Amino acid sequence: MDPFETVPLGGTGVTVTRLGMGLAPIGGLFTPVGDRAARDAVDTAWRLGVRFFDTAPLYGAGLSERRAGAALRGRSAFTLATKVGRRLVPDHHAAEGMWSEPSGASPVWDFSNAGVRRQHRESLDRLGLDRVDILHLHDPDEHFAQALTDALPALVALRREGAIGAVSAGMNQSAMLTEFARTGRFDCFLLAGRYTLLDQSGLRDLLPECERRGIAVICGGVFNSGILADPGRNTTFDYGPARPDIVAKARAMAEVCARHDVPLRAVALQFPLAHPAVVSVVIGMRSAAEAADAAAMAAVEIPGGLWRDLIKSGLLDAGIPVPG
Repeated sequence: MDPFETVPLGGTGVTVTRLGMGLAPIGGLFTPVGDRAARDAVDTAWRLGVRFFDTAPLYGAGLSERRAGAALRGRSAFTLATKVGRRLVPDHHAAEGMWSEPSGASPVWDFSNAGVRRQHRESLDRLGLDRVDILHLHDPDEHFAQALTDALPALVALRREGAIGAVSAGMNQSAMLTEFARTGRFDCFLLAGRYTLLDQSGLRDLLPECERRGIAVICGGVFNSGILADPGRNTTFDYGPARPDIVAKARAMAEVCARHDVPLRAVALQFPLAHPAVVSVVIGMRSAAEAADAAAMAAVEIPGGLWRDLIKSGLLDAGIPVPG
């Protein structure tokens, strides 16, 4: 796979590289990053060929957008995605949950039509840019009705006005995204954690629907929050302790990969791209070292025998799309 190949995002005119940079980590996800390390991470990804970047107001309550904008301003020919659904309000004491660096703001839910337009403008202000290419509805799990009746028309209007290039939604589930796909009003989706070596639930509904409709899918969370990066040391699955059967399966996959002298994280990163609906994989990168590693893993040559061994071992279903 050429991780820096530029491919079209459906019929939108927007393009993405096969490997995208997820910008949640530079918002201080779990541990502080700081402005300098964040800039180094983006600079390294750029130098290696990444031209697709994905951020959100939620990530560090604005820190990710500010740091991304500082690193990307003055550059050209890149694709940037951000998200709507959480509006930031002043809070000078906030730094909570997964976010370790105070930003002076906290997120509140807002999928209203006016709220979406306001969030779009505020994201541009934080980024210091005049445009984002892709705008995702961000985690509307408990807000389906308002997302459909208020937020989606706002996104469609922004696309019609030329303010954005693509209408999308990003979620950790495939069922609601499938319902969104059936409206015929979305260009792409960001599917997190539901099309991976350990969880192919998106293959049951969303991916076939998107393939039929020509909707592009971007896959995130392909390491399922860490276990597929290093199951020997990291047994976190979707941000919680992994069940023993999940740990055992991940370690069995790692053993197959080791027999072929291929890192498991390379296999986990490249696996989703074999599906015809998937155009890009977004990997979170918090440092220059992580950016360099992601680029290296995306470029690893994976022998066909490795995929066959995963299937013969019962670790992947027969008939599932695999690279090559």
